[in-house]
Amino acid sequence: MKTVLIADDESALLELYDEEFRRAGYAVMTAQDASNALAIVESRPIDCVVMDIRMPGEDGLEAVSKIRRLHRELPIVLNSAYGSYKNDFHTWLADAYVVKSPDVSALIKVVDRVLGGEGES
Repeated sequence: MKTVLIADDESALLELYDEEFRRAGYAVMTAQDASNALAIVESRPIDCVVMDIRMPGEDGLEAVSKIRRLHRELPIVLNSAYGSYKNDFHTWLADAYVVKSPDVSALIKVVDRVLGGEGES
């Protein structure tokens, strides 16, 4: 079973993502900010990171840069409510960019894809 780390400061959204990714066959870890996400990546094996961009403290783009330095091959999906970040060259460090939606299936499909179709869904 693949493990996905989801980092987002909105607790209700984290609960929704946790439930939907588990239903799709993934093990899920969550973090409410970039610092906690980095600590998890440094201490546990993770197969994919889903990272929000706008969070209190360190933002998701800074965290992605640090994750890339630690684990070059770790798939990262940016998940933001703001489509305008797609034009920011810092997002190029991620493997994919998904605009947040109430329909989590699109995000799960992207995670499946960046994992090479290896997800359990």
